[in-house]
Amino acid sequence: MAIREISVDQLRPGMFVHDLTVGWMDHPFLKNRFLVEDPAIVQSIIATGIKAVQIDTERGDDVPADETQPRPTPTVRRIARSAHTAGKSSRQEEMQRATAVQQEARKIAVSLMEDVKLGRQVHLEKVTPVVSQMVGSVFRNKEALLSLGRIRRMDQYTFEHSVNVSVLLIAFAKELGLDREEIQEIGTGALLHDVGKIKIPDAILNKPGRLTEDEFRIMRKHVEYSLDVLSATPGISDTALKVAAEHHERYDGRGYPAGLKGETISRCGQMAAIVDVYDALCADRVYHEGQRPTVVLKRLLEWSVTDYNPGLTQRFIQTVGIYPPGSLVRLQSGRLAVVLETGERDLLHPLVRVIYDADKRRFLTPRLLDLSEFSTDGGDAIVGTEDPERWKIKLEVFL
Repeated sequence: MAIREISVDQLRPGMFVHDLTVGWMDHPFLKNRFLVEDPAIVQSIIATGIKAVQIDTERGDDVPADETQPRPTPTVRRIARSAHTAGKSSRQEEMQRATAVQQEARKIAVSLMEDVKLGRQVHLEKVTPVVSQMVGSVFRNKEALLSLGRIRRMDQYTFEHSVNVSVLLIAFAKELGLDREEIQEIGTGALLHDVGKIKIPDAILNKPGRLTEDEFRIMRKHVEYSLDVLSATPGISDTALKVAAEHHERYDGRGYPAGLKGETISRCGQMAAIVDVYDALCADRVYHEGQRPTVVLKRLLEWSVTDYNPGLTQRFIQTVGIYPPGSLVRLQSGRLAVVLETGERDLLHPLVRVIYDADKRRFLTPRLLDLSEFSTDGGDAIVGTEDPERWKIKLEVFL
């Protein structure tokens, strides 16, 4: 199956609609999936107000080559245009420091889990310095640490997830303009938010298939276990506790453990819920293959109607970018490039490093390309994202 999302004005007879991207009550068709047989069907879809659809290019026609430039929805365009950057150091300057900070944070995460496993108390003196270093790195240039978060190992998920959530929440909090002390507390809570998972049996934690109801009930207890540990931690802040306690709560009240709803969930808890699911869905796990960041961000935008605070969800997308640092993208020229920095002018035109010719299937001499400088004069542009595994590209080499 080859699924791609297109603007509704790119839809043509001969294409196979895989998903209308709206609820079944929001369109007049009997099915969500069907072959577009004549122009009248296209006009009917347009008349419903649908802005984009997913097509299956194996069951129907694809978009012509001269129309492959993506046309983001109005919501995504507005989010992209409202992004801004100011007063940051270069990513290249920060990368070496960020690499050292990330490695130290992962060591601390492993050590914390080991302490909890052995029944030892968590000591904030071990946590505070590395969180402070992460905050400093994000303030100097967030793209360095954010891009490193794309390099991960399946067997290190629990530790790397804790570090990634901390980095993402720190960057998110900075985007919202929170003061540095609160950002430090949020980052601390994020690094510790899953310590209770060490008490979940490995057979459940690493089960390759769907959990049974009883197993899921046990899995949900990791929040309770985390709170037991953190509540006994001297000096832990209320903000850090809320990050750990509320990262599985949902805006419509369907989350756990307390079933909190709307603004009864703290702001940091609402932020943590968004970040936690984003990083989890981007990661390869024993039971599912990680999705590309751009796909996950689109899903988050859809789910924000019910599960997440819509305004905060859009601000999170501004934080990481429409094409987050570390993403592999395909350009209109047929070349592949790694995203290094979100765009200075808007998030649809980031700074990338061109590395591969997809048509000739060969590596190129890497070179930087600022897509914002070429977006208005017919130059190169992003047409989609790619899976590095498919092309056997090791992102860490080019970051």
